[in-house]
Amino acid sequence: QVQLVESGGGLVQAGGSLRLSCAASGSIRSRNAMGWFRQAPGKQRELVAVISSGDRTYYPDSMKGRFTISRDNAKNTVYLQMDSLKPDDTAVYYCAARQYVASNYIPRTSNEYSYWGQGTQVTVSS
Repeated sequence: QVQLVESGGGLVQAGGSLRLSCAASGSIRSRNAMGWFRQAPGKQRELVAVISSGDRTYYPDSMKGRFTISRDNAKNTVYLQMDSLKPDDTAVYYCAARQYVASNYIPRTSNEYSYWGQGTQVTVSS
């Protein structure tokens, strides 16, 4: 089993920044793709960013420019740097993992991921 724990959420003013962390433990292995998703009240969960096992990154067009995903394999931790935050970015942010994937594989839908964290709340005030 793999456990994912997000941290770094909170309340921030519009225009501010936050960095989320996702620490993986348990039976985590190399060759894992990691993703960040978010879900706002009354809305569907949406993809924010993905980093492949080969460190290739992917952002949906709506997320390009303000979000940056990165990873520290030595710490089994993935980060999401969020800049120029807007009230519309208010949501619960989840990290997810998919193991044993090819280095260039980019899972883009939630059902491609096997493990999920509990989420961290991000609230952006206007």
